[in-house]
Amino acid sequence: MKRALILLLMLTAGAGSLFAAALGTATRNVIPSDVQQIIAVDYRRMSGSPTAQALHDRVLPDNLKQFEAALKGVGIVPDRDIDQLAFASFRADNQLRFVGIAQGQFSVKKIVTRLRQRKVKPSKFQSSLVYPMGSGMNMSLLDDNTLLFGPPESVKSALQARDGVIESLNSNGKLTDMMPGVDSAPVWSVLDAVGTQNMMRSALGDAARLADYDTVKKRLVGSRYVMDFANGVNFDLDVFTSDRMTAATLSSLMQAGVRFKKMSASGVEKIALDSTSVDSDGEQLKLHFKTDDKRFESLLNSDLFAAVSK
Repeated sequence: MKRALILLLMLTAGAGSLFAAALGTATRNVIPSDVQQIIAVDYRRMSGSPTAQALHDRVLPDNLKQFEAALKGVGIVPDRDIDQLAFASFRADNQLRFVGIAQGQFSVKKIVTRLRQRKVKPSKFQSSLVYPMGSGMNMSLLDDNTLLFGPPESVKSALQARDGVIESLNSNGKLTDMMPGVDSAPVWSVLDAVGTQNMMRSALGDAARLADYDTVKKRLVGSRYVMDFANGVNFDLDVFTSDRMTAATLSSLMQAGVRFKKMSASGVEKIALDSTSVDSDGEQLKLHFKTDDKRFESLLNSDLFAAVSK
């Protein structure tokens, strides 16, 4: 298994982002029900960790660079103005779409004034004003502290969820039931069955080609993970399966992959694998990774990290 642990860590970036406390009401209402993944980041807690910032700078994908550039374009400085940033990928019209929702202390009045000064005119959709914000993004101010942004069609779908035209996240019990176990962490995510299958296929690498995995993947129900930078780097992943046997089989696949990789690993790669534990608990796969800041920063500069975080 070439990608075991570190790719799982990097899925905070690869599936849509890097970066919260529990989602606010405005955020939950605006995310459509058919969600593949939600990622949330407590920006205040992240900004206080040099290690977290190094991870952010190293793996930030292109779509997040566009998000941050678009926010700066309307006068929002993420490190200063944002408390929480959430990203959601969801299905609409047979496509996978994504939106971002920023909550913070930014001034709506100042944002609108800046847009007017730049002669940016809004259009109306449903009951909301929608502004172009550059980088192919649109935005809509949900309330005095919450801003919705993303590609135009994604923003429209989100506003339809908020207005009750389509169902919102609140109607997706499978996903919302997983949130209370993780949503107090500085970085957390929940994934549906399809998102979990994609994640595990990438993480297992060559091991995903085994016949056992073809059977297992159909029994993956969902997953969630947290990252914490308070005392070193901690990453915990729970994968929910349909039964105990599936969880045990998946655990065995992961354990075998880690052992195989250790045979050819050296230096910082071996340290990363030694810091990983995999087990099953009832119907769940449990993966835990813990290391100190110095070792993790070395890992960020390793060939292994470069290979799995592309």
